[in-house]
Amino acid sequence: MVCLAQAQEAPKPPVPLGPGDHTRTLMMGDQKRTFVVHVPPHHDSGKPSPIVLALHGAAMDAAMMAGFSGLNRKSDEAGFIVVYPNGLGVGPFRKWNAGGFSGKLAEGKADDVAFIDKLLDDIASLVKVDEQRVYACGMSNGGMMCYRLASELSDRIASIAPVAGTIVIEESRPKRPVPVIHFHGSKDNIVPFEIPKGTSPSFIKLQSVEDSIQTWVKLNDCDETPTTDTISKDGDEMKVTRKSYRGGKEGSEVVLIVIEEGGHTWPGQTPSVGFIGKSVKTVSANDLIWEFFQKHPLKQ
Repeated sequence: MVCLAQAQEAPKPPVPLGPGDHTRTLMMGDQKRTFVVHVPPHHDSGKPSPIVLALHGAAMDAAMMAGFSGLNRKSDEAGFIVVYPNGLGVGPFRKWNAGGFSGKLAEGKADDVAFIDKLLDDIASLVKVDEQRVYACGMSNGGMMCYRLASELSDRIASIAPVAGTIVIEESRPKRPVPVIHFHGSKDNIVPFEIPKGTSPSFIKLQSVEDSIQTWVKLNDCDETPTTDTISKDGDEMKVTRKSYRGGKEGSEVVLIVIEEGGHTWPGQTPSVGFIGKSVKTVSANDLIWEFFQKHPLKQ
């Protein structure tokens, strides 16, 4: 009888996450999926916390994204929890099924939207989550995945911040207006700012930055004419311009940050390798992203 009682004991509840970095594993069918959760040092476990998903680019992983973006420092300063999911692949060479791939890259398509959905449920079992303040940012292929999440998981993702990644899904159908702040270097040689007709790579259907922005301006029903201002300072090596399309439904807006002469980089961070191009040092994507996210929680 004692053995039977022990066998029927309820499983132990998950152990709450304290400050630091934690690696989590989820099963999606027979596939292991992993992610890293960074909890800031002054985390208050009794208070609901904002969550920022940080999606790595292709041929990267969670650890590389943490270093590339510098988001842990912003997390520690601002108090949000940052989550670095891993796409599928081998070792650090991973990618997201953001849509648009063809040929070999399209094989074995993962349901990454379902993974992120399940991941958010898992985090909510470990920390108190502010459900109105769950956001997504991403680099390159991770930025493309942000657009897919905004389209297919808009009931959970409050707003997004793609960096050097455009729309690649065939059609965007969000259930609600999703505010967007998009960063792109004018000299990005990996995800080009402009895509002249017939020049998109054969393995992926890329949209230009302008087409991506206009798609979301229309979806959010924003003003067609943006307000433009320069956010870099006189004398800075690189000019940074902000175009804000305001007046969208439910207070939404679409903001495009253009880094003149900028490459395939994360503004405010030093590029890890030279071939991805220049990065602006005087404007921080992390500061602008968090400022934007704070303005645009999920409407109740």
